[in-house]
This record gives sequence, structure tokens and C-alpha cells, in this order.
Amino acid sequence: MNEYDVIIIGGGPAGLAAGLYTARAGLKAILIERGVFGGQIVNARVVENYPGFPEGISGPELGEFMRRQATKFGLETIITEVTGVRSGNAYEISTNEGNMETKTIIIAAGSEYRKLAVPGEESLTGHGVSYCATCDGFFFRDREVAVVGGGDTAVTDALELSQHCRKVYIIHRRERLRATKALQEKVFSEPKIEFIWNTVVHEIVGDRLLRSLTMRNTETGELSNLEVDGLFVAVGLKPNSQIFSQIVTLDEEGFIPTDQLMRTSAPGVFAAGDIRSSSFRQVITATGDGAVAANSTFKYLHE
Repeated sequence: MNEYDVIIIGGGPAGLAAGLYTARAGLKAILIERGVFGGQIVNARVVENYPGFPEGISGPELGEFMRRQATKFGLETIITEVTGVRSGNAYEISTNEGNMETKTIIIAAGSEYRKLAVPGEESLTGHGVSYCATCDGFFFRDREVAVVGGGDTAVTDALELSQHCRKVYIIHRRERLRATKALQEKVFSEPKIEFIWNTVVHEIVGDRLLRSLTMRNTETGELSNLEVDGLFVAVGLKPNSQIFSQIVTLDEEGFIPTDQLMRTSAPGVFAAGDIRSSSFRQVITATGDGAVAANSTFKYLHE
């Protein structure tokens, strides 16, 4: 069984930053990624809010740059699925490629945007359908867009989009919002925002770009059409954390609480990036989390 000082689970910005810092610190480190290096950023056509790239950079390219930089300093990487995590004298990580043992773990497995699961959503993601208003709102300047959801995230997204867009529709399956009172007061006073109540998206229509939405009224079943240039889905996040529930505490939504040093409830286990409770869920903060987790790991091993 291969033994490591630290195993990093997740190859997004948080995991890659943690890999860079642990490898440069001389730790024997391996990063396990189940899919594509870069995490959620690989879905971004252009990342314009990460320092150092004044003209922007594509998400896949940024992810590849991060991977190359981390492996340059000796970080091992493997693409496989983690199937189990057990604690004892050391931590044992089970994968489809075999088992590994480690003194410490950095959990950077991220989270997934909850999908609408309607026709057109998958094919038009990145071509009008987005899950991040902060990331993509600028691309819809002076256009008409819709936001799906009724919680704090949806309302915050709508308010942010109203600074760029000509018109913003909020589509909500109920007749009242779930957002906090302060946010509701703000959104109801914004003239660019219009509400479509008791309605869900039935289909997203477009060829290479989104053209319109087919909507269904939840009370009458009646279908209607709405022409928009963009759709922002804000119906929540699902953290990739269940496999870790036997070794660390999760909050009620499944995210991992940490302190400011990225320490979890388990000794020698750290968490970074989108999987953390109260994460800002941006590339820049994820990389910061990864660096802090790596530093905390180094100190833990040497204490």
C-alpha cells in the first residue's frame, strides 16, 4: 500500500493550490481527481476575475496551467474515484485503483450546482445557461436574462445582473420568495426586475445559443414562452461530501465546517474550496483556501 504525508481529494483550484504548496514544502503528496483537472472552472468560457490575466483566460486553460505548475514541483496526480475513507492510526483512502495510506487529508472535492434537469439545459450550458452570475453576468450586458430560484442566491444574482442587464426575470415555483427580508426589500424595489410566480422552466430552447424558455405554470399547467438571452440557475449547491461523513462533521446542508486554518472536526483532516461551509465559491478564494490548508497540513505534520 502506498503511503503519503498528505492526500488531496479533488483537482479544482483549491486542490491544485494545496498540491502546489504541499509539494513545494517537500511533502510526499498525491492529488486524486475523478474527472477533469480544474473543477467547475472548466465550464467557464472566459474567467475575467482571476488576477494576472487582464484579457481573461478560458476555464480549461486556467485549470491546466494550475495542474502543470503543481506537478512541476513533484505533486503526484491520479484520475480515479475515491470509494471510501477510513480512520485509524493513519487514514486509509480506497479508490478504484487501489488503497493508499496517509497521515493527513485535504478535502477539496467541491460541490455541484443543482440542475433543473430539463431538455436543453446540458447542451446549452456555457451557451446561454449559467450557474454563476458573478462569473458570467458581464457577458449579458444590455440583454434580457432570467434567474430561476427564490432563495438568497437567486435574489442576489438577480440584483447583480440588474447592474448589467436591460431586464431580469425571476422565475420561482412558488408565489413568495424564500430570501431574507432585507434582500426581498431590495429586489422588489429594483425596476429592472420582474417576477414570474408559480412557474417552472419546462424546456430551454436554442441551437448553438439559448433563444427562449418554455415555462409551465405550477397551478394551471399552462405552457408559455419567454424570449431571453441568458438563464441563470440558482436552485442550490450539492457538496460532494457524503463519503467523508464518517470522519468529519457536516453541516445541515452537507458542507464541511472549518476554522480559519481550514481544520475540520477530525485531527489531520482539512477542507478547502467550495465544499467548505460559508465558502465564497470563487476561484480566487478556493486557491487561498488550498494554500492555507497546505500550510496547516505542514504545521500539523511537524508538530
